[in-house]
Amino acid sequence: MSTARLSSGWDALDSASTAPNLDVRELEKRSRLMRILTRRIALSDLPNREIAHRVGMPPQRLSDLLAGKVELFGVEELESLRDSLAPDH
Repeated sequence: MSTARLSSGWDALDSASTAPNLDVRELEKRSRLMRILTRRIALSDLPNREIAHRVGMPPQRLSDLLAGKVELFGVEELESLRDSLAPDH
């Protein structure tokens, strides 16, 4: 068993098996969008199930977003969710 450790989270991204074909700029954009979304969800007075229903997303998928599973969401989907969760909606 290997005891080698990654020195940072970015080392994990360098591995082709961990994130094949994932551009760092795209990952940063996804991460930024996810932070915006999680902040808007946290500031809302609605339960997560209601938010998922309003945006047309299964509750488990919303849980994945809140858990930070960035690899499961594309930029376009995150932008669409951001727009649907805009404060004026």
